[in-house]
Amino acid sequence: MAIQPIDLQALFSQIDKVGKNQAVMREGQQIQESLQQAQIQRKLEENIQSVNEAQNMEEETEKIKDENRRGAAQRGGKGKEEEEASAEEEYIEPNTIRDPAVGRNLDILG
Repeated sequence: MAIQPIDLQALFSQIDKVGKNQAVMREGQQIQESLQQAQIQRKLEENIQSVNEAQNMEEETEKIKDENRRGAAQRGGKGKEEEEASAEEEYIEPNTIRDPAVGRNLDILG
């Protein structure tokens, strides 16, 4: 099947449209690629920030645990009950009179 001159004439008149379509397709692909790269970059930045926050929180809790252990060792290894009782006594104002039996006995008679 040979190409006739009339067919060539029709093809030459359509070449500029084909070129424009291909240029638009290339630009569209480039735009899509740049958008995808921007999304990937944003996700990476979010992941980096969230990981750093979690690591910082873990370090802070470790510091608190270490301080609690050091404090217990310095106090001579008091038990929890003794520590709670001493903590309650620290919050009492010096001019307040405190009855040691208050809060320890239940009145079931009436």
